[in-house]
Amino acid sequence: MVFTLHRYMFREVLRIFVLATVALTLILSLGMLLQPVQKFGVGPRQAVTILFIFMPVTLTFVLPMAALFASALAYGRFAGDNEIDACRASGIGAMTLIYPGLVLAVLVAIANLLLSFHVMPHFVRMAETSLKSDAKQILFRNLQRRGYYAIRSGSGSFLIYADHADLEQDALYGIVIIQTSKTQGVRKTTTADEALVKFDSQGRFNEVRLTVRNCRQMGSGNEPWEGTVGLLPVTMEFESLMPDDIKFKKIDQMKRIEADLMRFDPVARLARETYTQYVTELLAQDVNEAIVSGGSYEFKGASHSVRFSARRCELRDPAAIVLAPPVVVEECDGSGRRRRLECTKAEIQVQTGTFEPKLTLYLHNPSVQETGQSLVPYGVSDLSLPEAVARRLSRTPLLDLVTGDLASGLKRPPSEILAKGQADLLRKIRGTMRDIQAEVNSRLVFGIGCVPMILIGIGLGVLQKGGHLLSAFGASCVPAAVLIISIVSGKQLTQNSAVGDSTGIWIMWGGLAFLVLLAAGIYRKLQRG
Repeated sequence: MVFTLHRYMFREVLRIFVLATVALTLILSLGMLLQPVQKFGVGPRQAVTILFIFMPVTLTFVLPMAALFASALAYGRFAGDNEIDACRASGIGAMTLIYPGLVLAVLVAIANLLLSFHVMPHFVRMAETSLKSDAKQILFRNLQRRGYYAIRSGSGSFLIYADHADLEQDALYGIVIIQTSKTQGVRKTTTADEALVKFDSQGRFNEVRLTVRNCRQMGSGNEPWEGTVGLLPVTMEFESLMPDDIKFKKIDQMKRIEADLMRFDPVARLARETYTQYVTELLAQDVNEAIVSGGSYEFKGASHSVRFSARRCELRDPAAIVLAPPVVVEECDGSGRRRRLECTKAEIQVQTGTFEPKLTLYLHNPSVQETGQSLVPYGVSDLSLPEAVARRLSRTPLLDLVTGDLASGLKRPPSEILAKGQADLLRKIRGTMRDIQAEVNSRLVFGIGCVPMILIGIGLGVLQKGGHLLSAFGASCVPAAVLIISIVSGKQLTQNSAVGDSTGIWIMWGGLAFLVLLAAGIYRKLQRG
């Protein structure tokens, strides 16, 4: 008898729950799809794929609300039709009748915890992989539709304009490339008649290589320059299409990040940028000591080497060393042929974002001493870091090095660029640890909170049997909103460095405790009734 009654009640609750889940999931999934469609211009096939992938993400939020709606509505109807009163008259207690709703609440709580800790992060990565595999189509589609596309890359960004984009030939025509940095604004502008586009996968991101022909470059800074060149490679990092955030991580990934922060890309990126700037300042210090006394300095590469002299060197831009004129460079290729070049401006650039930095020596409009021939802007790339500098870097792990006392490795205080980079890195590390605490506790509170939240909906549905069927759901949304507000505010306080870590965590669990006490009060009233 009781089993038959429970099966009937559970079937009724489950029917409403499934219908509400399907409807809310489709609505929210379509809403989440709008941003990638507007931002990246994804096509119909990609949109359908992303819609399917986003469904588990929306289920994390939909399941508790659908279960709350179903339990409040179903039990409100049971009470309104006097079915619960009939059961009580037959000797079945009110607490026995809530078992079907309790089973649904426990199942939803378990499903929510599994989704938030394991399934949702997996499907978010799937969405990123899907978008990343179509990165070339996204770039060309945006250029065809809007005429431009912005690419975030490291500490700056690239803005690409094109008159025409040919996807079949991987070619762009009539292009303008504007390179900006966070600290300097516009750093370089490149115009060209034609560019060939190549995408290289680099794990977490795509590297975009544009080979531009018949281009003209203009730089900005303390000494603006311009020049033309026949063939020039421009390499940039195609932004991660889904943000790399702790809220998209599995629980085991968060544990690994806590053990090794270099596993978290935003921290690793800042660490590599700080490391590159530290290498740049060590190198500038070594170069300056050699050339101020009238000497020269040598860089060696795999198949060539350069030896240069200058009046002094200066640090102006991130990962760059400016050589003060007069600059004389002796270049030697693999076959032993040598030539001497003179120029009024030269710059050593350290390749950003690598654990083994490579060097490039740029010469602006140099002339060959032997022939007097003037050259277009010229660069010698793929040069190795001198051994004297490399030995000083190999003793300490990268993250320990850039978070330690940088002044001890330099003979002078770090530059503003390096000091700011280290401060940003330390702030990001502290923020990441706080984010992990906030994310783990918020997921636990929301998952466990599904049980008292649904039980409150059941209790209010029975108590308000004389009112409208939706009145119980509306009333039960109030304590649900209290739980969500406590989670959001507690999460923000936990992430706020000005507030103690435990304050926000206590607020989150306090919201859950409030729901438990409210549910206990409601069911105590039911038992008395």
